[in-house]
Amino acid sequence: MSFCDLKGKTILVTGASSGIGRQAAMQIAQHGGKVVISGRNPVRLKETFESLSGDVHQMISADLLIEDEIDLLAEAIPALNGIVHCAGIVGPTPVKFIRQEDVERLFKINYEAPVLLSGKILSRKKLLDDASVIFLSSVATKYPYFGGALYGSAKAALEAYSQSLALELVGRGIRSNCLSPGLVNTPILTDPAKEGNPEIVEDSIKKYLQKYPHGIGEPRDVANAIIFLLSDESRWISGSNIPMGGVLQ
Repeated sequence: MSFCDLKGKTILVTGASSGIGRQAAMQIAQHGGKVVISGRNPVRLKETFESLSGDVHQMISADLLIEDEIDLLAEAIPALNGIVHCAGIVGPTPVKFIRQEDVERLFKINYEAPVLLSGKILSRKKLLDDASVIFLSSVATKYPYFGGALYGSAKAALEAYSQSLALELVGRGIRSNCLSPGLVNTPILTDPAKEGNPEIVEDSIKKYLQKYPHGIGEPRDVANAIIFLLSDESRWISGSNIPMGGVLQ
């Protein structure tokens, strides 16, 4: 058995249409795991599916902003050895411009969706003993940036939830951890116009890049850590939050 072997494990990856989610799904398949990928863009999700090595994988299109579709996803998936919650958005907004709709938009996908999906999977007894659950947080919870109040707050709430989940499921050997990457070269970075006000996003990114002495990350950098946390080699790690990126304040 090779290091971080995922043979025999079935893993759900949300937000698998692009970026970290797509890369994680590809590397899970490369390490022998069966991947169940989900995303709300069926065209891009199919592109991910076709890039997976092996023929045992499953694709389920779902919009996690809609609770009924979260229910359908939880019902359709097989029993899981792991969950990787990658779906999320950034959407920088200076505090004086925050409105109710901004709060709802940022928290719904970054916090509510993974929380509700996790609960529905557990209630259906779809998460096997000794499974690993991974949430994508951000260094923004520790290193704030201009316009990042809502994003950092949603991710901080997710970190607290992950710790509680780890505590509640420890009796079944299920682990829950967060990864907190810094800036990663994904569509959120390369196509800021999709994240709301493009001028605010681009300005925020330029200022934030100055804090990265090691440069920005690539999806593979985060996916490597995901593979480790899904594997049996990380069996002694739970309730943790692992920062990535060597960010300077």
